[in-house]
Amino acid sequence: MQTPMTVIPASISWLRAQASSCWNNITPLLISLLLLALLFDYVMYRKRSSRCPPGPTPLPFLGNLLTADFRHPQTTLQCWMKKYGMVFSAQAGWQRYVVLNGFKVIKEALGAKAEDFVDRPHLPLLSLAGYTKNCGGLLLATCSAGWKEQRKFCVSTMKNFGMGKKSLEQKISEEAGYLCSEFKSQEGCPFNPSELMNNAVGNIVCILTFGDRFDYNDVTFLKLMHLTEDIMKTLTRCMPQILSKVSWLSFVPGPHQKIRKLYNNISALIKEIVNEHKKTRDPTLARDLIDAFLEEMEKVKGNPESSFNEQNLIKLIFDLFMAGTETTSSTILWGLLNLVLHPEVQKKVQEEIEEVLGRDRPPMMEDQTNLPYTNAVIHEIQRCADIVPVVLPYVIHQDVQIDKFVIPKETVILNHLSSLLKDETMWEKPHQFYPEHFLDANGQFVKREAFLPFSTGRHSCPGEPLVRMELFIFFTSLLQRFTFCIPENHPRPKEDRVFALTVAPPPFDICAIPR
Repeated sequence: MQTPMTVIPASISWLRAQASSCWNNITPLLISLLLLALLFDYVMYRKRSSRCPPGPTPLPFLGNLLTADFRHPQTTLQCWMKKYGMVFSAQAGWQRYVVLNGFKVIKEALGAKAEDFVDRPHLPLLSLAGYTKNCGGLLLATCSAGWKEQRKFCVSTMKNFGMGKKSLEQKISEEAGYLCSEFKSQEGCPFNPSELMNNAVGNIVCILTFGDRFDYNDVTFLKLMHLTEDIMKTLTRCMPQILSKVSWLSFVPGPHQKIRKLYNNISALIKEIVNEHKKTRDPTLARDLIDAFLEEMEKVKGNPESSFNEQNLIKLIFDLFMAGTETTSSTILWGLLNLVLHPEVQKKVQEEIEEVLGRDRPPMMEDQTNLPYTNAVIHEIQRCADIVPVVLPYVIHQDVQIDKFVIPKETVILNHLSSLLKDETMWEKPHQFYPEHFLDANGQFVKREAFLPFSTGRHSCPGEPLVRMELFIFFTSLLQRFTFCIPENHPRPKEDRVFALTVAPPPFDICAIPR
């Protein structure tokens, strides 16, 4: 008769034997699956024709994710461009990417062959931020009927509510006045201008979208601005996962899960504002973009095919804040940073402004032609700031020849705008702040063919006229009223590029001395 003490070891031995047997059976299966996956990886994604763009050798399953520096992606792209040329390929997971560089190549793609570079790829992880395969919106929506409908609506509505007109010009001028008052309240002491600049630019989006501006201390407004900033930073941190087309990653724990929470928070906030508009709306008079969208929703009520629904309204507003705040405010911040580092340029701008406008008359767009040096400085700020170094991706649905290469269909395309704005064949001093890039021998402003900070083609920035207006009025108003300098006993501000979806300058303090 067996005792409990003899049964237990026997049971353990039996379990070990079963586990060993099970493992021996599973091991060949796992090895077979691994070999099959490696074969699939080679056949489907690693075999290239002789005319495919060259690039770094991808690892199985991971592609080039381990060799790319996502904290400083610009460095990686420049390295690969120097090594492989103006058209090169890379992989994220099993997704093939081709990066286009330089004025000649990008102009060919978005000019002569623009119709091939229209659609956006579906990146499953972006569903955490509301971007499903056939959603509306402006930024990352695929080229569906909904995207076309929403883009057309957005452009026409912004024009109706003043984009490029005197009415909006006056609103921007008034906001510039509020911003200058905030700068003046600093009484010449050191301060970081970042939040004030974000608030001023954010208010222009609010005027178009919500019909009115907010006080800079308004709780709802600050929450909206902070959520927009947080979601952009989080999207940047999760870029390796986002670039992968593996859908199951959205279920894996990790920092990308914060995207869903942030998007839900900002959606709830926007929905509150939309609901308030519904209560106060006059059907005969549209006050802003929300009212105009609600009017379109009424027209298509009962049509399930239409993109005019409340979900797409929220997404459209979200996209406008994503695209329309940090890009413009970061450009002006780069401008202030460049001016304190180049006081001789600042002085020359102020002399021109004083000669044309004096110190009291607010600048308007009609003054731009009489301020050629100021206009050239603003354009050079945009070129050097290079706010969007890589535009949002495209996907091609047929083989396309660019330069001497044939890019296979279903490849995702990245346009490297930095390489265009700093193309050594197009600019005299591409890596220096040099306003003379935009001046002729007589000191008059000249346009440059390679100046495409808003990109070009079907996905060029629809708010370009608005941004140009904001940059000119804000920048000229600030230089008319203040002299900016590095605070005493402060180190020289750094010019390191802080990469998010847009590139902001590192935090810096300045003094704004009233003139």
